[in-house]
Amino acid sequence: MNRWLKQWLTVILAVLLAFGAAACASGGNTNSGSDGVTGAGEEQSHDGHESATETEKAAQQEETGGAEAAETKYPLTVKDASGLEITFEKAPERIVALSPSETEVLFALGLGDQIVGVSDWSDYPEEAKSKPKVGGMEANTEVILEANPDLVVGGLSFNGGTVEQLRELDLTVFASELKTLDDVIAHIEQIGQIANRNAEAAEVVKKMKSERQTVLDAVAGLPEEEKRTVYIEFSPGWTVGKGEFMDELITLSGGVNVADQDGWYEISEEKIIASNPDVILFGKNVDGLEATIKGRAGWDKVEAIAQQRVFGIDDNLLSRPGPRVTQGLLEVAKSIYPEKFE
Repeated sequence: MNRWLKQWLTVILAVLLAFGAAACASGGNTNSGSDGVTGAGEEQSHDGHESATETEKAAQQEETGGAEAAETKYPLTVKDASGLEITFEKAPERIVALSPSETEVLFALGLGDQIVGVSDWSDYPEEAKSKPKVGGMEANTEVILEANPDLVVGGLSFNGGTVEQLRELDLTVFASELKTLDDVIAHIEQIGQIANRNAEAAEVVKKMKSERQTVLDAVAGLPEEEKRTVYIEFSPGWTVGKGEFMDELITLSGGVNVADQDGWYEISEEKIIASNPDVILFGKNVDGLEATIKGRAGWDKVEAIAQQRVFGIDDNLLSRPGPRVTQGLLEVAKSIYPEKFE
């Protein structure tokens, strides 16, 4: 493996390990009265029944996918994935994102003007490319301090060391740990609440839930014996098994992952031939990966290759736990069962 591929593999594995770590300590639920989230001055019914206003709110929440769309009431206290309780006296005005996924979340919530720093790999949306860069896996704490943020967001597995360093420097850091699609949705709602962008978060979540439901409806009722087996390779010679986010996306898409180990691991080419997957997915951002897969000795007999069911997927749609991950889910499902989406 050449130097570039080793570097690329280090990056994507670091990102994907964030998916397989422990789930959010708080569960990320931002609805009123949920554990770990407290808003001062919350409205409550004193007679034990919902008021008309509360009924209207419930209807609004149903329409927007269940996310709270009202104005955030400050001071707001939330608990992040590290178990730390953080109190916000007002909506943050200067935010640094330590990972590409957090950058995408902030932009999706309409917080572009508040972003004063992003990770070196933040390339979506286009506006992210012009934002000041604060480093990669090891963020540049001096640059972050100069940005004078009142909020830094990042993942514990991907940015764990930086999170602790920045907290020692008395910066406010909200750390996440996203294991499932539901975790991602809850995280977007929570950032929306912190930043008083509840309506925007509700719209993003509504779209994500709709995309997920499109997939679930399309593959509903598939008998087990008709489910297609899937092999996924996002770096030469590496696949992903149980306990990781991509495995969940394959399962939601009605597929069966042929990986027989947990987490990310180097493959045995003979085992993949023996498992004979119906579909092969690969990271299309990796130069030459498709040719490598199809060119392996004996792989021309694999069902997926013989039936021309080898599909490239945009790595970033699947490796970033952000608002576009359900687009990745759609791509996976359409690749496994194209006939279900015609």
